[in-house]
Amino acid sequence: MLNDREVLSLIALLDDDDEEIIRHVESQLLLLGDAAIPLLEQEWGQADRLVHQQRIENMIHQIQFSAQVNALRVWAKENANDLLQGLFIVAKYRYPELSKQTLQNEIDKIRLDVWLEMHYDLSAYEKIRMMNHIFYNVHGFKGNTDQYHDPQNSYINHVLEHKRGNPIMLAVVYMLVAQRLNIPLYGINLPQHFVLGYVDEPTTDLTQLYKPDSVSTTSNGKVLFYVNAFNNGAVFSKANLEQFLKQIQIEPRLEFFEPCSNVDIVKRVLRNLIVAYEKQQRKDKVNDMQQMLSVLGEPPLDHFEDTTPDGEEFD
Repeated sequence: MLNDREVLSLIALLDDDDEEIIRHVESQLLLLGDAAIPLLEQEWGQADRLVHQQRIENMIHQIQFSAQVNALRVWAKENANDLLQGLFIVAKYRYPELSKQTLQNEIDKIRLDVWLEMHYDLSAYEKIRMMNHIFYNVHGFKGNTDQYHDPQNSYINHVLEHKRGNPIMLAVVYMLVAQRLNIPLYGINLPQHFVLGYVDEPTTDLTQLYKPDSVSTTSNGKVLFYVNAFNNGAVFSKANLEQFLKQIQIEPRLEFFEPCSNVDIVKRVLRNLIVAYEKQQRKDKVNDMQQMLSVLGEPPLDHFEDTTPDGEEFD
């Protein structure tokens, strides 16, 4: 293991004009991983040449991004039942200092407000009506129609803080709150607009619901109705979904009406980010998102035909 002086000597070589030396240094620093970042930041502040600073910044990004890609791969294989963890990994791409506990605390604030209004005898529709009041009226969540394709709409921490997002991220936050209260809402991977499905499942004692571990992760029940989180939690039927598919000229498939997996949700978030960064002509970020998507087993975005990114406003 290299000591700090040896690492700093390596970092100094990033200022070399020999590309082969630079590639060798980069490979060595990548092997060191996060341990090299404080020393890279220290050297950045002392660098005299702009090119040296830029190479250091690029090195920090490479190290952080490599860790995020690996974390996403592990999550998909071992921990995909924890949707928040997957979204947290994606958000760390833009916010490397983000803490998962920060996300949990924000979701718990909303969950507590809903729990305080929960009654034993509420019907499924009444639960959604109550959820809508807390989510939209009390906490002020709203679809970001003015900046629909802003990449920030796909980062969960930004949506939790600013109460604005795209269809999938508003739905995900809504769903994470609901599932922590044993309200059986699950993601529906509808083409061009992500929605939620309320599944017919047995409920538990409401006195046990305000617990961090009371989270549903799978569902095999019948979908009773659907919820559009982007449109103030509007409730609609399967017939409405079929009509929407007809309008956008996509043939109905069973998968468009049934709950999807957490991995599918994270894939869609990444596809939305690809589209958003393409609109900004940020090829570097598009490539990064494509790489993250690839570890979840997906081809490049231009291969997709059926499950497209969010693009249509569904009422």
